[in-house]
Amino acid sequence: MGLKKFVAKTYMRFSRWTCVTDPLPEKVVLIGAPHTSNWDGFFMVMAFWSIDRDYKFLVKESLVKNPLTRPLIRLAHGIAVNRSSSNGIVGSIVEEAKNSDEFALVIAPKGTRANREYWRSGFYRICLETGLPLQLGFVDRQRREYGWRHSIVLTGDVEADMEKIRSFYEGKLGKRPQYSNVPRLRAEDDVEARERLLGGI
Repeated sequence: MGLKKFVAKTYMRFSRWTCVTDPLPEKVVLIGAPHTSNWDGFFMVMAFWSIDRDYKFLVKESLVKNPLTRPLIRLAHGIAVNRSSSNGIVGSIVEEAKNSDEFALVIAPKGTRANREYWRSGFYRICLETGLPLQLGFVDRQRREYGWRHSIVLTGDVEADMEKIRSFYEGKLGKRPQYSNVPRLRAEDDVEARERLLGGI
């Protein structure tokens, strides 16, 4: 057993939280919600370490630049994203996914632990461009569970796809429930945002 797997299994043995997972496809995009605490990322890292699976996280650039968090982010395979200029990230990730035999990307689409009206739509675009399934990762304070269940294939029908996602996350609360929100994309309400999201596909 590798060191990371040993650490994860030891943590799970003594934790009051339970890791619940389904088998992951060889190539997958996994979203995590509700994102309300830094513990969310830790839970996902433990889940991936426990199954000895390679993965990458998208994280905000400030965490990578911070000398206190930089080593942890690197250990967790974090990819820095400059949120003021992240246009090239989706393209590079799509290219890597297409050229890899095994690929797992973890994204917290809310993009912040605080409340916000809309999720960021990068995960949706990546799934459409690559054809990869979307795995639904979660943290649920009420049941003290975390992990992932169910994978869906996004169709380009934004409202229908997001209804499936909303249905999955309904009733699930993060570690800080006051920061949980209903999953929604701006493209559901804004025609220009929809055109940008679906353009060229």
